[in-house]
Amino acid sequence: MVPEPLRYDFMQNAYAAGTIIGIVVAIVGFFVVLRGLTFAGDALAHVGFTGAAGVILLGLPPLWGMFGLCALGGIVMGLLGERVRGRDVAIGIVMAFAMGLGALFLSLYTRYATEAFNILFGTILGVSRHDLLVTGIAGGLTLAVLAVIARPLLFASVDPEVAEARGVPVRWLSALFFVLLAIAVAQAVQVVGILLLLTMLVGPAATAGYITHRPGKVILLSVAIALAETWTGITLAYYNKAPVSFFIAAISFALYLLARFAGPQLAKRERATAGALVSMPR
Repeated sequence: MVPEPLRYDFMQNAYAAGTIIGIVVAIVGFFVVLRGLTFAGDALAHVGFTGAAGVILLGLPPLWGMFGLCALGGIVMGLLGERVRGRDVAIGIVMAFAMGLGALFLSLYTRYATEAFNILFGTILGVSRHDLLVTGIAGGLTLAVLAVIARPLLFASVDPEVAEARGVPVRWLSALFFVLLAIAVAQAVQVVGILLLLTMLVGPAATAGYITHRPGKVILLSVAIALAETWTGITLAYYNKAPVSFFIAAISFALYLLARFAGPQLAKRERATAGALVSMPR
């Protein structure tokens, strides 16, 4: 028997889009946390808001503007290389200007208030087949590129100086990663909106990082957490007529607190088990 929510096309679209976005954002989020780029990711979302608001005035889908300006912002931040990590003030100023410009765009035509609300808080239950197609293509390309650069990107994230000395193109990897981050941000905004973006971008990876410290396991666990949060949030929103973003944020916060206090014990056991296996006679 088909569950009630899956009987409706809009819920099928929501679950499908949530699955794609959850996987992409969780994997990208692992590198965001590792590289200390949380604030930069949040700033990209606010830049994307301006892009979405701008194209709305032109009568175009806001997702186009979100992807376009996020990608442009990602390229600029990426070209700054490792220096972007220490430029919180500059990033904050640019972010504030972008939000102000977006607010100006929306104030020019007050009838777009609904679109503004959707951008700020997400509209996963309103994803169309076309939006799903765009999300699927963007997500597939993001994962494909990330799979190719994962190993050198991990090396450059952990120790950029040594990586550069060994011939890894750290600067270009940084630029490319920021483009992927921008695409992931534009996708995540559909689910939780700009104001709660960090819930998906950082929450699953940060939670997983308290449970295990092995990169492969962190990524897999991040994906599992992101999917569980997204599916549960969509389902609860359907039955309770409340915003999806609220449920996802609440679940993410609860899981983070649980991992924050219980995770160190689990990680300690993991290290002890690994040590015991290494010391076993062969």
